[in-house]
Amino acid sequence: MLDQVYPPGCTACGAPLDAHGGLCPQCFAKMRFITSPMCTVLGLPFETDLGDARSAEALADPPPFRRARAAVAYGEVAGTLVSRLKYGDRPELAGFCARLMAQAGPEFWNEAPVLVPVPLHPSRLRHRRYNQSMLLAQALGKSLGLRVEGGLVQRHRKTRQQVGLSGDGRARNVQGAFSLDARALERLGGRSVVLVDDVYTTGATVKAVTNVLLRGGVTTVDVLTFARVVIGEHEPI
Repeated sequence: MLDQVYPPGCTACGAPLDAHGGLCPQCFAKMRFITSPMCTVLGLPFETDLGDARSAEALADPPPFRRARAAVAYGEVAGTLVSRLKYGDRPELAGFCARLMAQAGPEFWNEAPVLVPVPLHPSRLRHRRYNQSMLLAQALGKSLGLRVEGGLVQRHRKTRQQVGLSGDGRARNVQGAFSLDARALERLGGRSVVLVDDVYTTGATVKAVTNVLLRGGVTTVDVLTFARVVIGEHEPI
């Protein structure tokens, strides 16, 4: 009866589908899935297979985390999904995004890591009513049987939106914005961490969170996002 009132549609464009929670063929074809070959550190796609190679970006500015992976390159359809999840009151999209993310980080799961969502400041959480990164982490945790530690990292300083800021501006914006909960840190028991977020743009936020985790004693941090900006394919967001 619900399908009669609310018929299944494409999560991006609304075109009719047989079931909820998918993309129509046209929107699916517009998505660029990030698979090998890629930078072994940053997960940036390569045009040709360079073996166990790092991108120029990873060599010029090595990140504090071990590896970053993303399901898709940021583009028209991925941007629509992220925007609707983040600002459009469509929390159910987290399940669809998380299914793609689980396939993007297969090398992470053998270590049975703890999933840690990038936190929102409490005031922004009250306004938005949910943290999209937490929804993604919870959906991943449910499908993979992994623990989620939502309270491990806290955003104690309110920062401005990162959209529109330069790379240096983004880094300054989140500097000193995060802290750790000591009790949650004890519960990790030495396990590795996978940071979960919706979009990797310059990496300023996940780098700031990673540095806080490493200073707190976490030994290994990886990063997993639904989408990542690939410079030259799409304007930075």
